[in-house]
Amino acid sequence: MAEEKVNIKTADGNCDTYVYTAPGSTPAPAVIFYMDGLGIRPELRAMAERLASSGYFVLLPNMYYRAGEQPPFEVSTALSDPVQQKRLMSLVQSVTNAGTVKDTTAFLDFLSHDPRVKGTKVGCVGYCMGGPLTLTAAGNFPDRVAAAASIHGANVANDRPDSPHLLAPKMRGKVYVGVAEIDPWLQPGETARLKAALEAAGTIHTVEVYPGVQHGFAANGTPMYNRDAAERHWERILALFGETLS
Repeated sequence: MAEEKVNIKTADGNCDTYVYTAPGSTPAPAVIFYMDGLGIRPELRAMAERLASSGYFVLLPNMYYRAGEQPPFEVSTALSDPVQQKRLMSLVQSVTNAGTVKDTTAFLDFLSHDPRVKGTKVGCVGYCMGGPLTLTAAGNFPDRVAAAASIHGANVANDRPDSPHLLAPKMRGKVYVGVAEIDPWLQPGETARLKAALEAAGTIHTVEVYPGVQHGFAANGTPMYNRDAAERHWERILALFGETLS
């Protein structure tokens, strides 16, 4: 599987981005892969590569590019060491919904001009921090985002005026939300609020709770990884993109 690293010019700078091409030489539908809070690392790149191997042109952008070059996190210490936790949370807070709209504008423009991409409709998938970013993209670019998947995402339905669930009336693509049953990052009632907003808006959606698993279950290389749940999520997102981007 071909992996390429490019810089995509955004309104705020240059976003270093991994690009993965589908097998073969024919153009393929595009998927934007919004990273989790631990950032781009070998395990996340392997997930993007796996997605591309199923027939998609995949962008994996570094959503922390505004903070400058950063050393990668060691997963074991990032989740336990206070110094690393502080650095992690500082980076997470640098990623905003408003910034994501500007970034996604640039990503979509890049995809529009790449001959390896088929069609104008795209899919989005995001994990953890990336979960709400997919919904933000779906609500702000309804003519382009045909499918959006949030996997153990947090802050998808909060009390802020830019909360992704408030964009439900603008979403035209299909939405899939995979929720970890054990997720301390979710506010009480957050999943119910998101589901109610999607239902009220008439958005085609599925909200699925993965029983007995923790936040982060889909990402290999973390203590929370659960192989059975991770494989189920792969089935769900590949079915979603197969239905909407084929």
